Amino acid sequence: MQSTSSPRVRPTARRLREALFDFLGARIMEARFLDLCAGSGAVGVEALSRGAMHVTFVERSAKICSFIESNLEHCGISKAQAEVVSCDVIDFLRRTKPSDGVQYDIAFFDPPYATDYSPVISLFGTGAALKRRGGILVVEHHCENHLRDNIGALHRWRVIHQGESCLSFYEKQW
Repeated sequence: MQSTSSPRVRPTARRLREALFDFLGARIMEARFLDLCAGSGAVGVEALSRGAMHVTFVERSAKICSFIESNLEHCGISKAQAEVVSCDVIDFLRRTKPSDGVQYDIAFFDPPYATDYSPVISLFGTGAALKRRGGILVVEHHCENHLRDNIGALHRWRVIHQGESCLSFYEKQW
């Protein structure tokens, strides 16, 4: 897998990815995984390598999407296992309706640290994209960015600290 040289992409550190997947454990098996602000696609590719059934990569930049598609091809990942969507995260979540039958078991949201996280997390809190009860949203953020514990249907039940980065784990309650 190749990494991008784009200054706009901050890849999730290897140790933080390991902590993410070690904590998710068996939940990743056969999961529909959503990688938001996908960057190089490393998190989604690792989800597939650990047993996820399907990953949707969402990235705003068409150039970065082409890079992700190249990485998927390089890794031998079939189009049946992954899709790459060039779209703004909020637009993607607003058009992903449970009534369309598209719901994810696990979503990973890793925007640039200077981003306002609340619009996206609030959409998840209203029921966007995650399967009913038990769907998981993982948010990577700077440790100084204090996220709320409860947002609509979401409840944060775990925070993992790694250097200046944190992973906040939310579970959908209804």
